[in-house]
Amino acid sequence: MSADSSARHSDDQFAAVQPLLAEHAEIEQALADPAVHADQGRAKRLGRRYAELGRIVGAYRAWQTAAEDVEAAEEFAAEDPAFAEELPAMKDTAAQAEDHLRQLLIPRDPDDGRDVIMEIKAGAGGEESALFAGDLLRMYTMYAESQGWSTQIIETNETDLGGYKDVQLAIKTRGATAPEDGVWAHLKYEGGVHRVQRVPVTETQGRIHTSAAGVLVFPEVDDPGEIEIDQNDLKIDVYRSSGPGGQSVNTTDSAVRITHLPTGIVVSMQNEKSQLQNREQAMRVLRARLLAAQQEAAAAEAADMRRSQVRTVDRSERIRTYNYPENRIADHRTGYKAYNLDAVLNGALGPVIQSAVESDEAARLAAFTEG
Repeated sequence: MSADSSARHSDDQFAAVQPLLAEHAEIEQALADPAVHADQGRAKRLGRRYAELGRIVGAYRAWQTAAEDVEAAEEFAAEDPAFAEELPAMKDTAAQAEDHLRQLLIPRDPDDGRDVIMEIKAGAGGEESALFAGDLLRMYTMYAESQGWSTQIIETNETDLGGYKDVQLAIKTRGATAPEDGVWAHLKYEGGVHRVQRVPVTETQGRIHTSAAGVLVFPEVDDPGEIEIDQNDLKIDVYRSSGPGGQSVNTTDSAVRITHLPTGIVVSMQNEKSQLQNREQAMRVLRARLLAAQQEAAAAEAADMRRSQVRTVDRSERIRTYNYPENRIADHRTGYKAYNLDAVLNGALGPVIQSAVESDEAARLAAFTEG
């Protein structure tokens, strides 16, 4: 993009950035108020937005400085050859700064900075699928650790061989972070069917089997008040826990099942020892599912809203294949393929996820340019 193009578009950029500069200043002032931090949910939302706007403010100031340098150099170039020699490089810098600013102004997913709740469910393949669900749990846990995130297993339903019929995992950042570094920004692309091809431990003839596990990813609700739930819309059942656990398991009605009647969403919890703790965890998952349902409904209704080309809304879509004999990982949406499956299963998921991030960003940039 040329400096002349930069000059033509400067007024448009100025208009687009001004409200964001004002919002950034307002949030900065709000975050300086100790009373705001008494409400942790609100403080986290403001911090997330402040970090997002901070990148735009920084890019805008860098572009403004570069444009002013070009303007000054052009004034002196006629009289001083040194300025004339530096002018092409300065124009390139200004053009790059403008392109960077324009990219940041493309509307991004407002949930990128959120933490997530992930559900991994065994699918077709019986015990082998449950074992693969356990492998996925380990992969995501190790990836989260490599990113400096914290993990918490909320609920599990284990099998006799150590696999999982289903498991729910909360993944959180440690402290405030920029939206692009958020857990949702990375893991929102993981939802769908994950297929594995390998010789199961239960196979005596050495034959390769294909099975699958499903992954659901929900952005976590920071503030319970963000999602309004009418208690009259809830059907709450308590029952006796089953499976491995402490002394309370099988002896008290500590397990909780919550049904949200308007949507039919059902959440069951039994991992905690007390009924109250299980209810709190169930409500936590229910809020995340309701938020996701609201967002999908809003996206479906908004005719001008372009869906991600990478993040599937169809949770039955096969998104990735893990081929053990070839040590191959393949993402069917982005075309990514590599022969380091062993490393990926040990948490080296970064390049796979980055292929999804880059594909999505390219699609959003193209849509923004067309618009």
